[in-house]
Amino acid sequence: MARNVYSVKQVNAYIKNMFAQDYMLNCIYVKGEVSNLKYHTSGHIYFSLKDESGTIACIMFAGQRGGLSFRMCEGQQVVVLGSIAVYERNGAYQLYAREVRLDGEGALYERFQRLKQELLEMGMFAPEYKKPVPDFVRRIGVVTAPTGAAVRDIMNITRRRNPYVQLILYPARVQGEGAKESIVRGIRLLDQAGVDVIIVGRGGGSIEDLWAFNEEEVARAIFDCETPVISAVGHETDTTIADYVADLRAPTPSAAAELAVYEYAKLAEVIKEGQMRMERSLMQKIKINRLRLAGYETRLKYLHPQNLLRDYRQRSAEYEDDLRLLMEGAIEEAKHRFSLYVEMMKGLSPLKKLNQGYAYVQARDGRALKSIRQAETGGELCIHVTDGTVSAVITGKKAVGHEADGR
Repeated sequence: MARNVYSVKQVNAYIKNMFAQDYMLNCIYVKGEVSNLKYHTSGHIYFSLKDESGTIACIMFAGQRGGLSFRMCEGQQVVVLGSIAVYERNGAYQLYAREVRLDGEGALYERFQRLKQELLEMGMFAPEYKKPVPDFVRRIGVVTAPTGAAVRDIMNITRRRNPYVQLILYPARVQGEGAKESIVRGIRLLDQAGVDVIIVGRGGGSIEDLWAFNEEEVARAIFDCETPVISAVGHETDTTIADYVADLRAPTPSAAAELAVYEYAKLAEVIKEGQMRMERSLMQKIKINRLRLAGYETRLKYLHPQNLLRDYRQRSAEYEDDLRLLMEGAIEEAKHRFSLYVEMMKGLSPLKKLNQGYAYVQARDGRALKSIRQAETGGELCIHVTDGTVSAVITGKKAVGHEADGR
């Protein structure tokens, strides 16, 4: 008969999976007495919870230390919220703690968790409903006890950071019977007074001392407030419903005052630095514009019509000189050419031939007599000589050369 055989690892993994699937073990409150407490250098806390019938090992990792608002000691009665799971390495189960409260706070803490979940589901913690706190406020409303460290811290820090900010205090009951009604009344009155921001808070204490800020009425008053609300309840490790609903949470009342009040001296220094930068920038721009203006002035002088007219006049005078030189050159060239033509004409002129002893003979009809065939005996001739003309009558003609041979 075959039998299934499992390894130790498989068995431990199976048991761990069974624990993981049990909803109750994933979110369980366990109360008991603290024993075997050890704060490890890594930040983890190892301890056991015991009662008259047994013991369970517990561990709170360093990342969960925010769920511990006090320092645990041996023998304390506490309520631990966490999950139970199996550690596979040794096959033992243990409680992985997420939050630890002193016993007696357990019932209140359960109420706190229920209301927190209810308001969360209603959207009252949604970031889109958070109103921004103004950067520069003039009037601050404070809802807190008229005596105590909280109001003194707010006053001192406000006076130090900006003495020009006005504080309006609503003296509220912050603990005990009638506390929630007093806080709600203070929030509503200051909202109607038109302050810039409201600080709601008190000093630290136990969960019972801070319970007024875990009431649903206070949460709704903060949510409905038109003025931005800063919650400042308890110390840095204390967290209330008011912290989740408020537009801004401050870990302490002192921190709330620092968040709400801008530092006047620092702002003045920033303004002064900005003024100096602006002056330097302005002087630099003036310097650049002056240089640019000087450049424009130089260009304007260069492009001024008077300068252009002077340039045109000078250029016109230069053109006139060039034209005169060209005309004189052309005239000289023409004179020279004319002289050449004159000499050529002189060489071809009949007068020059006449001066050499030759004569120019014309018939009666004015034609030049070039051949004896043009002359007839008895005809008249006009003979041109250097100083006049001679009229003659042809008495005879005689051929010479080849004319005579052809006769």
